[in-house]
Amino acid sequence: MSVNAGRPCARALCAALRAAREASNLGVRELARAVDLSPVQISQYERGERIPGEARTGVILGALKVSSSEQNRILTLVRAAKEPNWLTVGVNGVPQQLDMLTEHERAASGITHWEPLVIPGLLQTPDYTRSIKEAGGLRHEEIGVRLVVNAGRRDVVTTVSKPANYEAIIGEAALLSPIACNAVMADQLRHIIDDAKRSNVAVRVMPEKTSWHPGLSGPFVFFTYPDAPPLVYLEHHSSGAWVSQDYDIEEYGKAIEWMRRTTLDPEKSLERIEKLAEVWEVSP
Repeated sequence: MSVNAGRPCARALCAALRAAREASNLGVRELARAVDLSPVQISQYERGERIPGEARTGVILGALKVSSSEQNRILTLVRAAKEPNWLTVGVNGVPQQLDMLTEHERAASGITHWEPLVIPGLLQTPDYTRSIKEAGGLRHEEIGVRLVVNAGRRDVVTTVSKPANYEAIIGEAALLSPIACNAVMADQLRHIIDDAKRSNVAVRVMPEKTSWHPGLSGPFVFFTYPDAPPLVYLEHHSSGAWVSQDYDIEEYGKAIEWMRRTTLDPEKSLERIEKLAEVWEVSP
């Protein structure tokens, strides 16, 4: 595997090139003939083993009849592909960072998600997600798109064929905050309990009153892959940052181990969630 293939933007680029070709119903050999390249070169671009230049990428996208907006998005990835870390910014519709997050979730073999204040996305019920988006002022059509995207994202942990190992470390504040009405909150907490019954899912609760730990610096997602180095994703309000440098990855790995020692164990975590669900159910 090349150095480029381990970089977050390079992975996004190769996924975008492959998706564009598949959407055009062209095989690797057909595309190679159309742009006067070898099938090996096309495959290397789609696996992230080589990074095409802007001019060559433009030729490939032209042969695939990609829309101008998608061409601009992919060419932006080409320009950033050799950077070790990567900041994605919001765009209309589904934000670019959510699009790329979904790609990495699909490719990952392991995901550890620390969320101190809200329920992690892969564990959210549609009603809980809708409550967040409505509070954020999104239009009805946009909320519908986000709900469809979120439903698709859950496949990475619920699919029967090689699901990712998923660990959610959830701050107790996320379980106590009235993000939605009482009935939705109760349903959300019971949904977490049901998901935790899966053999590939582990849920840990970080007590609200605890000593300092690295997670107090903010939420993050730690990805491991079967054929590439780990990555860390830092999500912000309308942007996200991907981190791939060895030192940072090692530090986040240490942070996860620290936090596991600080949380309730999985069994006690589910007991705590069950009690809080009961509180939401009887609250006026």
